[in-house]
Amino acid sequence: MAPLTFDPFAPQPDVQALGDEMTALEAQHLSVSYGGRSVLSDVSLRIPRHHITALIGPSGCGKSTLLRCFNRMNDVVEDCRVEGSLRLMGDEIGTDGLDVVALRRRVGMVFQRPNPFPKSIYENVVYGLRLMGIRDRRRLDDAVEQALRAAALWAEVKDRLKENAFRLSIGQQQRLVIARAIAVEPEVLLLDEPTSALDPISTLTIEELMISLKARFTLVLVTHNMQQAARVSDYTAFVHQGRLVEYEATDRLFTAPMERKTEDYITGRLR
Repeated sequence: MAPLTFDPFAPQPDVQALGDEMTALEAQHLSVSYGGRSVLSDVSLRIPRHHITALIGPSGCGKSTLLRCFNRMNDVVEDCRVEGSLRLMGDEIGTDGLDVVALRRRVGMVFQRPNPFPKSIYENVVYGLRLMGIRDRRRLDDAVEQALRAAALWAEVKDRLKENAFRLSIGQQQRLVIARAIAVEPEVLLLDEPTSALDPISTLTIEELMISLKARFTLVLVTHNMQQAARVSDYTAFVHQGRLVEYEATDRLFTAPMERKTEDYITGRLR
């Protein structure tokens, strides 16, 4: 497991004046269009390391598109055009010729619905490690235990590692997918509405898991659930009609928003 680099007692940085040493992801003048239709327009923001940043906004506002820019998932969308600068830990990641496979090892992603592979629980977790050429059984065994422990799943499956992952509950499958993502020790974990298909108890488990994981990773969360954003995130960005309206510490944005449009959205007057 990577060493703890997050100081839980350090003061929360001002996201509006975030220095390079505290920035995990950065977008500068980012615009995205699909087939000539603008989806994001001139978005600039810095996402701090070892914190949870939530992206909120109405359906179709561009928040999932913004999330997918950070691991180049939009590359697979036909007629998608991306302009502007994207950086990961200071490295430019928006350029042509970038090794996107290597990028996605550094930036893991968890989707709305669990997507385990039709393999055993064990083979799901080690899938990325095998792709990296790791074959040593002891190393793989250790990685499985560490990843499943970090995903709060080890106690439930430690005697079932050879079972097909589809025999797990939906909530367990989502934690397995998280374990698979973190087994390769990425720097950032992107979560696109990871609890929208889950029951309230499983949702609470995933939320607690997200909070524990920020000690090792930077998390970026897309959610329609503003209560969830308020519960788990340190910072929140409100996106509306493809533009970044407001980006602040979560408690400040929800209790004293600077923009009228933000206030209208969080109070339900804007949808």
